[in-house]
Amino acid sequence: MNELPQDPAMLLSFVNMKLRDAYTSLDEMCDDLGIDRDALIKRMSAAGFEYSPEHKRFW
Repeated sequence: MNELPQDPAMLLSFVNMKLRDAYTSLDEMCDDLGIDRDALIKRMSAAGFEYSPEHKRFW
């Protein structure tokens, strides 16, 4: 996850853009990019963002 943006707002934007434009699910994105899904969710949660599978985005 070192190559992901460190700033929480930039990370939110990056992840949501990828989910919107290139992937059908968070699992698919994490698998393809080699991201630890649980670590990403924990990092986003610490920044105040929650993942919505229904909307396929963090907010």
